[in-house]
Amino acid sequence: MGAQSANGRPPGAVLSPLELTGRARTHVGALSEFGCELGPQAAAALRAMRAAAAAADIDLQPVSGFRDFDRQLAIWNGKFRGTRALLDAASRPLDAAALDAPQRVAAIMVWTALPGASRHHWGTDCDVIDRSALGPGATVELLPADYAPGGRYARLSQWLARHAHEYGFFLPYDRDRGGVQPEPWHLSYAPVAAPALAALDVPLLRAALDDAALEGRAAVIARLPEYFERYVAAVAPPPAAALAAAALNRAARPA
Repeated sequence: MGAQSANGRPPGAVLSPLELTGRARTHVGALSEFGCELGPQAAAALRAMRAAAAAADIDLQPVSGFRDFDRQLAIWNGKFRGTRALLDAASRPLDAAALDAPQRVAAIMVWTALPGASRHHWGTDCDVIDRSALGPGATVELLPADYAPGGRYARLSQWLARHAHEYGFFLPYDRDRGGVQPEPWHLSYAPVAAPALAALDVPLLRAALDDAALEGRAAVIARLPEYFERYVAAVAPPPAAALAAAALNRAARPA
C-alpha cells in the first residue's frame, strides 16, 4: 500500500477516498452566512463571487452545499421507495411502485446521484438561487424553467454565464449528455472538482456501496460501470479559465 498523509490522502491527492465518497467531512467547514458546508477554497471563491454578484443587484445564495454519504443514501432510498418525489426528465411525477427496480434506478439517476458518487460529497459543489428574486413566503425550488429566459432566476443565469469562471466555478450539468439532466443551478469549483472526478472510479464507488443499505442494490451493481460512465463521468469539462482562477486569485493576493 502506498504512503498516506495524516489526513488519509495519498501524497498529491486533493481528497482522500473517504472524502471523495462522502464518508468523511474532514475537508469541509460550516459557512454560517450560507447555512451550508463547503471546502475552504470553494468557500472563499463563493464569497468573492457573491460580492461581485451583489454589485449587479443579484443576491447569489447557495441552498445546498456539502452532502455526506448518509444524507445522499437517505435521499436515494426515499425516491426508490416512493416516499420522496420521483421525477422524469421533464420534471413530471413518476409512480415508483409502477416501475421495476432497474427502471426506478434509472429514473432516480436522472436527477439524483448514487451515494458515494455525488459531486456534493467533495465540498466543491453548491446549488444557487437569486434570493432577491424569490417572492415573500415562496418555497425554494430548483426548476429549469426558473433559470431560462423569462424565469425568475434568468438574470442570475446570465450573470453566471459571463462571470462564474472568473471565480473558478462552472456548470457541470450544462446540457443533456444522456445522463443527468441539465441543472443550471449547480455550480462546481473546478480547481478541486476536476482532480476529484479524476480520482473517483468504479472500484472506489463499489467499495463505498458495499456496506450501505442501498435500495435497488442488485440493479445498481449489475450495471455500475455503465452507470458510472453515463451519470458520473459524462459532465461538462471545466473551462481553462475556471481551472486557472485559483492560481490567478492567489497571485493577486498581497504577500
